[in-house]
Amino acid sequence: MQNINKSDITAVILSGGQGLRMGREDKGLILFQGRVLITYVVAVVEGKVARLLISANSNIEKYQQYGEVISDDLKDFQGPLAGISKALSVVKTPYLLILPCDNPTINQTIITRLIDAMHKNDVAICVANDSVRMHPTIAIIKTNMHSNLSDFLDSGNRKLGLWIQQNNFIKVDFSDYPKALSNLNTHKDFIM
Repeated sequence: MQNINKSDITAVILSGGQGLRMGREDKGLILFQGRVLITYVVAVVEGKVARLLISANSNIEKYQQYGEVISDDLKDFQGPLAGISKALSVVKTPYLLILPCDNPTINQTIITRLIDAMHKNDVAICVANDSVRMHPTIAIIKTNMHSNLSDFLDSGNRKLGLWIQQNNFIKVDFSDYPKALSNLNTHKDFIM
């Protein structure tokens, strides 16, 4: 099996949510320990992938400072699958690395382990798991999954975890890095 190289991977950082638990603030642009939150994820993937996309539905000009911005084709903030679907419609690489904008602890180990799992297994999706639960917004998928995802969305489904579980996937064990999978969802989470 051929190695997966940087030129084979596009990354998408999911920043398109409504920020309901954050009082409608755009989470990716909130300051955390002196830095804009999305910059933590950008720093980890920059230079490790062929192309960096940011899925955002507001503050487009601000997000353009950090990467190439794409916006959902589906109306009314229909969740991370809408951003993933849009990314799959524009990528030319065989793999899409999916990461959330609200995880300042994402590190190179997570990215490397996901890529290695994809390389070693005949699956369509490799998703992070901390031994307690799956983290569906931290994954790598084959980009030939676009029509499969479109069919899922056309059926009215919006749950990322359900779509993953309905396909050929494996959970990649990060029980040794559980805090690296944590995201910041509320203002309380930002107080560290």
